[in-house]
Amino acid sequence: MPQSVKTVHSARRSIGMDTLGSLSPAETESLRTAAQNGDLKSVLGEKRLNKVLRIIHSRPACSVSELALEVHLSPAHLQRLFKQKTGLHVRDLIGEQRLQKAAHLLRSSDLPIKEIAFAVGYEHHSSFVRAFQRRFGQPPRSHRQQNYSTRSDSLQLVERAAAD
Repeated sequence: MPQSVKTVHSARRSIGMDTLGSLSPAETESLRTAAQNGDLKSVLGEKRLNKVLRIIHSRPACSVSELALEVHLSPAHLQRLFKQKTGLHVRDLIGEQRLQKAAHLLRSSDLPIKEIAFAVGYEHHSSFVRAFQRRFGQPPRSHRQQNYSTRSDSLQLVERAAAD
């Protein structure tokens, strides 16, 4: 495959994995709510799709191809079946789960932002920062700083109470 074709395919995959742009605002909110609450399982009767949801939740760095291999379907068939049953694109759910996991890691760990980006499946730190900013309205560093200040305030209150 010529290099230019590989670059186009890579760009398409990157765009698909870190945006929710193909969904309407209502669909995007529905996806976020379902991803946070794990409610998609109740929509699905298909065992293979339930397995896909479990994998996405436990390993947000997975790809559609890896998921398809796990459930013995072609990537195209998995995407078609998932869309048919849920009305959502599997790649959008993966992207949302990655960003939710990243937000959790930013709040609860001291890992560098670059390591968090790689841990949740982003190949490029800059792609992660753009996707995070689009999703949460602020860059990862600001998200972390806000949550650390809240956490340190809480710790100070606990320490004062223990000292009294």
